[in-house]
Amino acid sequence: MDFKEITNKDDWDKKIGASDMAQFLQSWSWGEFQKSLGRKIWRLDFGGSYILAIKMLLPLGKSYLYIPRIKSELGGAALSNLRLLAKQERCIFIKIETVKQDLGSLGFKKTNSVQPGKTLILDLSKSENELLAEMHPKTRYNINLAAKKGVSISEGGSKDLDTFYNLISNTFSRKGLNIYNKNYYQKILETFVGSKIYLAQWQGKVLCANLILRYGDTVTYLHGGSSSEDKNIMAPHLLQWEIIKMAKAEGYKYYDFWGIDEKKWPGVTRFKTGFGGFEIQYAGGFDLPINKLWYLGYKILKKLK
Repeated sequence: MDFKEITNKDDWDKKIGASDMAQFLQSWSWGEFQKSLGRKIWRLDFGGSYILAIKMLLPLGKSYLYIPRIKSELGGAALSNLRLLAKQERCIFIKIETVKQDLGSLGFKKTNSVQPGKTLILDLSKSENELLAEMHPKTRYNINLAAKKGVSISEGGSKDLDTFYNLISNTFSRKGLNIYNKNYYQKILETFVGSKIYLAQWQGKVLCANLILRYGDTVTYLHGGSSSEDKNIMAPHLLQWEIIKMAKAEGYKYYDFWGIDEKKWPGVTRFKTGFGGFEIQYAGGFDLPINKLWYLGYKILKKLK
């Protein structure tokens, strides 16, 4: 196989983290997080294109090779080597998610992404007044209301994981969404440099909490949860705005709301788009079957779930 593995963190993040709208899913820290979950990873260099690849386990001892959200353009030589790596690891298929590149002409099948296919980005080079002016009037109103009600914002830590997890568990349950276990979030906080929990409190109660990731030029709002009580206080709006201001003050260029989808997550999408910004539609996910029989079985089981 014609590639080399990168073993130096500074070299890796100097390349990946220096790109515009840096993708944390390809960061050194995300690789460390994946290893902490017991997954095998490779940090590959294909002629200057750095690619994080993850071996994802499936039932019955099967697996697939997953390359999340890459910005670099992959050529035939790189894909041939990834195919060889997948065969060596006895993976039944390769899944690649790209920012722009359509892999259909290279033998891949267009399929669903693991990560959100569309996101919302705020340009933090704009002034606070400009950002406020571009918000929906109701969003600005709710921010001011929460501030007048005395909602306070603070930075949490690993000790606040239980509070955060209880809030997102309740939120995801109300919206009918699947949730990772608490260990998943604990591992992020332990391994991802720049990950933080932020809390909004009112009258001694934590009303909402957000998990934020910093990487390269971008701060990403990964997940958040809110209490079903005291919703009229509008604490989530103020929490977002204070984190946005913090990101701007720290010199970041972009604030990524991570995922929007009007059909799948209508309420969440309305909340996020109220802050303004611009949308990005990613090229999406592409699968390359290695073992066609097992891949067919995998697709059938996915449909049955």
